[in-house]
Amino acid sequence: MLEFLPPRLYNAVRHVDGSRLYELRIRDGKPLAADLNGETVFLCERGVCSKRAAILPTAEEIEEILFAASGRSVYSVENQLKQGFLTAEGGVRIGIAGSYVYENGSVLAVRSVTSLCVRIPHEILGCAEEIYGRCLEGELASLLILAPPGEGKTTLLRDLARLVCERRGCNVLICDERGELSAGNLGETADCMKFADKLTAFTAGIRAMRPALIVTDELLPDDYPAVKRALDGGVRVFASAHLTRFADVPQKLFSRYILLDGLGRVGSILDGRGEPCG
Repeated sequence: MLEFLPPRLYNAVRHVDGSRLYELRIRDGKPLAADLNGETVFLCERGVCSKRAAILPTAEEIEEILFAASGRSVYSVENQLKQGFLTAEGGVRIGIAGSYVYENGSVLAVRSVTSLCVRIPHEILGCAEEIYGRCLEGELASLLILAPPGEGKTTLLRDLARLVCERRGCNVLICDERGELSAGNLGETADCMKFADKLTAFTAGIRAMRPALIVTDELLPDDYPAVKRALDGGVRVFASAHLTRFADVPQKLFSRYILLDGLGRVGSILDGRGEPCG
């Protein structure tokens, strides 16, 4: 899955438990860091090590990663790069930081990339059983998962989609804007629209695919009108947002709100009024 890494970085990753590896931080001239089950560690070519002994990636290695992860054609992923990320094979999402070049108010390109955040997707079958049991055993309800970045929202959404497909057999549309959500087993009645913005996916997807449920990731305030139109049309929605409080949700459109308390761990479940339920 991480074959796009240069040899010495790949060797470092090979010496850690892949089931615990969630993220790599690759910064020009700075220690190579990894997230292992929520703990930040440093890596050398033999695996976990002290910060002093860690690999110091180079600008050339960062450039090599982008070239390899793009399928050896950076031009083909230019639109993704303008949005600050690149999705590699297997749903690995690579966030980028560097110098953004603007033209007429829009991003023209990203130059001199100095940092990469490599997020490794994990398929954990059954991780959403608690949410399904507490929120979905009866009527199919719309729900929003709230948590900071890196707390397992995408993994839970992916497993919820699979459970709904297997247990209800209804048509599920995966709106995978960044190519990360659909990496894994989604079930036999799931269809996927990749790299389309939410407005396009919700509008064209509902018309073309007639889903009973849309599953999407990382709602922003501008996405809520598209969600409302789907709900008004009788389509249920599962989504996530980088929020930690019910009060901060821009529009209270969902039937259930799941607040996570740590990596993949359900903290509380609220109804549409923000009251504890389930």
